[in-house]
Amino acid sequence: METGADLEKRLLAEESRYCSYGDTAHYLKKPKIFSGCEGSFLYDYSGKPYLDLQMWYSAVNLGYKHGRVDDAVRSQIDRLPQLASQYLHREKIELAAAISRQTQRSFKAAGRVHFNVGGSQAVEDSIKLIRRATGKTLFFAFQGSYHGRTLGASEITSSYRYRKPYGHFSNRAQFIPYPYCFRCHYGKRFGSCKYYCVEQFARLFETEYNSVVDTKTGECEFAAFYVEPIQGTGGYIVPPPDYFRRIKKILDRHKIYLVDDEMQMGFYRTGKFWGLEHFGIKPDVLVFGKALTNGMNPLSGFWAKEELINPASFPPGSTHSTFSSNPMGTAAGLEVMRVLQEKGMAERVNAAGKKFLGMLKELKKKYREIGDVDGIGLAMRIEICQKDGITPNRRLTDDIFHAGLEGGLEYKGRKYGLVLDIGGYFKNAFTLAPSFYISDEEIGMAHKFLDELFGRFSAKRPRR
Repeated sequence: METGADLEKRLLAEESRYCSYGDTAHYLKKPKIFSGCEGSFLYDYSGKPYLDLQMWYSAVNLGYKHGRVDDAVRSQIDRLPQLASQYLHREKIELAAAISRQTQRSFKAAGRVHFNVGGSQAVEDSIKLIRRATGKTLFFAFQGSYHGRTLGASEITSSYRYRKPYGHFSNRAQFIPYPYCFRCHYGKRFGSCKYYCVEQFARLFETEYNSVVDTKTGECEFAAFYVEPIQGTGGYIVPPPDYFRRIKKILDRHKIYLVDDEMQMGFYRTGKFWGLEHFGIKPDVLVFGKALTNGMNPLSGFWAKEELINPASFPPGSTHSTFSSNPMGTAAGLEVMRVLQEKGMAERVNAAGKKFLGMLKELKKKYREIGDVDGIGLAMRIEICQKDGITPNRRLTDDIFHAGLEGGLEYKGRKYGLVLDIGGYFKNAFTLAPSFYISDEEIGMAHKFLDELFGRFSAKRPRR
C-alpha cells in the first residue's frame, strides 16, 4: 500500500514531467502538495496541519469547507448544475439583485451586475464597458497595481514580469505612484507632505505636453482610472484617509471614470463590504470576484452605474463567456451573500483584525527587520527590511516563507506548518488575509509561529 510520503514523491515526479512550470506553483523551490482543508488549516498527506494566513489570496474569507456554502453547492448539483449562460436561472438573478442592492446601500447609486468567470475576465469586460461608453482607449492605473494576466488586464497591471513576455502591443495605461507612505515615491513624510502625490497627479492636466489633456478644449484622452482601495499584490498598502477623495475631484473635473477593483478587498475583507467605502467616494464601476463563492466555483463580475450599463448603453452581446453566471457559482455566491449580510460580520472582522494587528505591532517592537506593519479589517501587512528598518530584505522574507511550509513549527506538542503569501514592490512583504472566523487561539498560534521564524532567521539581538 502506498504511504503518504510515497504518494507525494510519486506525484512530484509526475508533476515535474507533465505539468507546465508557467504557473505560480513553481515560485516554490519544492512545490507543495496538500490533500485536505478545514477552517483555517490545510493538511498534507501525513495529516500535518498548516495554519493558512492568506486563504487563497483572500478567496476563502469564510474558511475552508464552510458548511452552508458547501451545502448550497451540493443542492445545486442535484437541481441544476449546468446551464448555458444564454439562459436564465433563479440564482443568477437573485445574486445580481443582492450585489446590486448591497452596492446601492454602500454608495447610494443604482446599477446592475454583469458576471464572468475569473477576475481578469471581469476586468476585461469592464474595459469593454468603459471603451463603449467613452470611445477612448487610454487608462490611468497605479504603480504596484495588479488587475490580472490576460493581455488586456495586463495592460493596466504595473509589473514588468506580467507584461514584458507578451510584448507591449499597446500602451494603454499611464501608471501613477500609489500613496505608499512607508516608502513615499517622492521622499516625503505623511503629515507634512500636504498630499504632494495628489498635487503631482493634478499637474498632469496643466499642459498639453503631458499628453493627457487638450488644454484648449479641456478634452481628456483618458477614459478611466483603475484603482485598488487597498493595494493587494503591491503589498496590502493602506492609503492615507483623504487621498481618494482628492483624486476623485480631479477625475470628476475631467470626466474620467473611476473603476474600483475589489478582487481582494471586497466582501468585508477590510471590515466594510467594499474597501472603497472607507474613503468617502463612489465608484462608477466596481469589479469583484475571488471571495464571492468562498473559492467554491469560479465566478466574478462587475457592477456599473445604471447610466453605463442599462440595456441601451450595454446591449445584448456586448461581451460573453461560456461559463459566466454558471449555476454552481451563482448558488455558492448567493449563499455567501446571505452569510455576509447576517448581523455582526463587520464587527467580527474588525475585532479579529484589531487583535491580529496588535500582535503584529508587538513583533515589530521586538525585531529590527520588521520595518512596517499596517492593516485594515483582516487585510494586514508585514514589511521585512534589513536591520536599518527600511532597506528591503527579500532574502529574509523568502527564508521565513519557505520555513513555514517545511512544517517544523510546534504548538502544544504537535507539528504544524504556516502558509504565508509574499507581495510588495520588492517582494519583501507578507500580505495577510486570514479567515474571518480565525479564533483567538489561532491568532495566538500565528504569533508564536511568526515569533519563532523571525527569531530563527533575523538578527540574533532582537530590538528591545
